[in-house]
Amino acid sequence: MNVTLLQLRRQTLLSIAIGAGLATTSLQAETITNLEAVDTNGVSTWNGSLPFTITGVLLCDPSEMLDSTPNFLPWDNGANAFNLGGEWQVFVQTVLPGDRGGVECWMGQNYGNLPWEPHDGSDSYSDVAWAAEVQRVSHDPTTGSVLRKGDLVVVTARASLFYGGMQNINEEHSTDPTNDFTISLVVPGFGLPAPEAISLSSVMSTNLGANGHYDIFDATRATGGEHYQGMRVRINGLTLVTTNGWTTNSDWSARFCTATDGEGRQIPLIHPLYDLGAAPTNRFDATGVFLQESGSGTDGTFGYELFVQEVTPSSEPMLNIALKPVITWPSSLSNYQLQSRDSLSTTNWTAVTNVPVLVNGQNTVIIEPAQAQNFYRLQRIQ
Repeated sequence: MNVTLLQLRRQTLLSIAIGAGLATTSLQAETITNLEAVDTNGVSTWNGSLPFTITGVLLCDPSEMLDSTPNFLPWDNGANAFNLGGEWQVFVQTVLPGDRGGVECWMGQNYGNLPWEPHDGSDSYSDVAWAAEVQRVSHDPTTGSVLRKGDLVVVTARASLFYGGMQNINEEHSTDPTNDFTISLVVPGFGLPAPEAISLSSVMSTNLGANGHYDIFDATRATGGEHYQGMRVRINGLTLVTTNGWTTNSDWSARFCTATDGEGRQIPLIHPLYDLGAAPTNRFDATGVFLQESGSGTDGTFGYELFVQEVTPSSEPMLNIALKPVITWPSSLSNYQLQSRDSLSTTNWTAVTNVPVLVNGQNTVIIEPAQAQNFYRLQRIQ
């Protein structure tokens, strides 16, 4: 099936799905744009009502992010504080016209181990009850079909909380069935959205921002990390700085490593619960779900990270600088500009005015030997 026919098929399925959803439910259909709106502190400004529905595509299988294996632990006078036992999580990216972004759907087993919750066991699931909950949210409630990434679904939210920079669909830390969310299958195998290709400079800076972090935050969500939150993206031209978190079958916090673009910017990467192969030793592109975890309920201006689902050799072009001051790059890259700066401590890049000469299919610029030291890069200009 060619690209045009595939696009038409998906548009037709989406129209049918939206129509069917509107015809079978009287619940308010919410948008991610409204749900994830924030103020200048990155704190939610959503003032919608519950319950509501979100229509979108599952970006991951339920088994990819968190280990849902039953593991009930009592409060035990605080010995198991914050130990949530089994956890379950997926992300859903909107497909509604004019909408943008994605939302996390999460639940945990041992809510009673949160310090502010009752510690009498009433707000934790037993292992049997938790297994039933995982079964419930991992399957379509009507057909029993297993939910898989790429499925078009409707999420019905009856509870929601803000934390860490995102408004999430959850159970508000309660085992009360009235707080249950459900995920209903609309079109199986609808297809994952094409990842938006970005460079690390789109979401991270080399200088501390007003928020005291290197994360680029924009409360309007038009740029920076907010623009990509909850979405499938591909970050180009990365190199691993740390590899200790490049592992599987570990807790979420143990699966973090750090990547850089080689220009002073860094971002945390989270390894999935399946094998991605050996940690890359060369430059690579990472495709996955763009997340945020600031660890705060009052500051959502930082904490952007990538949950990695696929790695490929880098598609980002690299400059080839010879021992003599000759710089070349492929002539096919007409939408790239050669830029320079005189220090790594500055952020201002300027266009190199030397007109490139075509040599063996390569744009070639010769730099005068007497010219002061400079640093060079290729920058996409359109």
